[in-house]
Amino acid sequence: MNNTVKCILAAAIVSVSAVSCNKFLDVESPSTFSPSAIYSNYSLVENEIFSILQSFGETNSYRGRYLSWIGLNSDIEWYNTYKPTDEKYQIAAYTLLPNNAQLNLSNGPFAKMYEAIERANLTIEGIREYGNPDENPDIAYLLGETLTLRALVYYDLTRAWGDVPARFSSTTSDNIYVAKASRDEIYKQLLSDLDEAIPLLPYPGKSTQTSRTDRVNKLFAQGLYARIALMASGYAIRPDDGNVGTGDLGTVRLSNDPELQQSVLYPKALAYLREGINSRSASLEDYETLWKNQSNLDNLTAGPGHETLYVIPFSDGRGRWNYTFAVRSEGSSHAGGATVTRGGDAGPVPTMWFKYDPNDVRRDITCVNWRWNNADEPELPGIQRWYFGKYRFEWMTRRPYTGGNDDGVKPVVLRYSDVLLMAAEMANALGSLDEAKQYLLPVRERAFKGHEEMAENYVNAISSKDAMFDAIVDERAFEFCGEMTRKFDLIRWNLLKEKMDQAIAEMKDLRDLKGRFAQVNMLGGDVYYQLDGDKIIIYGFTGEAVKPSGAWEKKSGYINKTVDSKGADTGLYDALVEGLYNGDPVQHMFWPIFNDTMSNSQGYIQNDYGYESIK
Repeated sequence: MNNTVKCILAAAIVSVSAVSCNKFLDVESPSTFSPSAIYSNYSLVENEIFSILQSFGETNSYRGRYLSWIGLNSDIEWYNTYKPTDEKYQIAAYTLLPNNAQLNLSNGPFAKMYEAIERANLTIEGIREYGNPDENPDIAYLLGETLTLRALVYYDLTRAWGDVPARFSSTTSDNIYVAKASRDEIYKQLLSDLDEAIPLLPYPGKSTQTSRTDRVNKLFAQGLYARIALMASGYAIRPDDGNVGTGDLGTVRLSNDPELQQSVLYPKALAYLREGINSRSASLEDYETLWKNQSNLDNLTAGPGHETLYVIPFSDGRGRWNYTFAVRSEGSSHAGGATVTRGGDAGPVPTMWFKYDPNDVRRDITCVNWRWNNADEPELPGIQRWYFGKYRFEWMTRRPYTGGNDDGVKPVVLRYSDVLLMAAEMANALGSLDEAKQYLLPVRERAFKGHEEMAENYVNAISSKDAMFDAIVDERAFEFCGEMTRKFDLIRWNLLKEKMDQAIAEMKDLRDLKGRFAQVNMLGGDVYYQLDGDKIIIYGFTGEAVKPSGAWEKKSGYINKTVDSKGADTGLYDALVEGLYNGDPVQHMFWPIFNDTMSNSQGYIQNDYGYESIK
């Protein structure tokens, strides 16, 4: 049976890239295991689940393609190199084409996600038929875990592509090729699956499996239900009903499905979040400690006292998170002894640091305006180059990074603070301002550690539904900058282009020392800096009027410089700033189906949203 499963999986993998796979389906198994023996045995079923997770770590799957690009660009995060001919830049700047060499791959994220879904389908079907989950709680947990993992992969597929094929049963020779389905039908199936999964899962820390953040738990499943409910009931570009996969341009609108309205989805999703919050099975951690622990590959503990609910389960030698997003290293040895030139492919937009309150501890953890040089010292890279300080090679202390493309850092999928802020958003939408305040306050208090009264005053002053919504829009930016969720928040709020246009205007104001940034620098654009151990102290960002006394180095025109001494563009020059998007972020908020998939789909899978198709 095991070999038969593998052959069917191989067929499913090939079917996504649509190479003929009938020969795989006819292979007979020499295995001595029967289906009943596999799916009634905890260890064997668990191994099948691990095969699902393997698809996450494949070279061109979540590891090197999906996670690297899916959240870029937004009003708070960007790919900070302007190069219109660069296919990586094109992904981030909304000029992605179906032939993009980074993603037009037979083993790219689209194919690997469907590989994971096929493996999940086989496992779900096997457990239902042979595992007796109604009487075996251990097998029941594995059924709940598999349903949740399948929901996560489909959630990520719809975040990237919008409408995609719906495969909720295993592949046979009769259903190899399928067209895209309305995402509304997919959302309803995912929510139904999670309704089934949630009662089967223990809360964090309540079982051996749920004491680890790389295994699924009930609070994560409840949070995923809420995320899907928010997306399903929110705005997005959608083809006209019945026109999915016909080349429809689409319009930005809400779903017309009566089952996917906020009034239907929010009460149930909020009930799940309330139950999870009241379980006290997770809590907020000190913000800096949280991110230091995230770079510690041994830190996978879930349960009371811990915040992280689920991580992408990369092995310790897999994954490219710090490799891609950490504070830039230009040949330093701060990554545990290896000489590393990596990190910093993206970062906060340059105005983000200035938006935080000076007493918000998240500011200097999230936004870093220095990088490591090859003398192992921090140096200033320019006002246009900010890095995500949540991710640092030097924090990888217990199993230090030693070079290569993979660092083993396991990216966070969901944190407890997100549970609280989703609950605040839903409670506010349903008319319960006081309840929304109850969920917003602890997130704000953690951010203002040592100044908690400022958080209390801020929350208490919110006096209307609209004011609370605006506060949540801001708070999610401050809390999750660098975690690549912002783009999807803006899409569902129908604020993507509006907020990105605002970010472009603000970057120009920062460069020109105008508008809200008129008082940021009273030294004519100069800054002064000095080294302080593993960071740089910068003087001149917050309205200082005179040169500081003592041993400070000066950077002339650091903020408003647009060309260097040789006349080359540098700093916040117009093309860089305006290149936050080079295509239409509304029309192309989703990725196209790529040519490799279309050309091998026997004509079943075609593009919408104005992207070209292969007939």
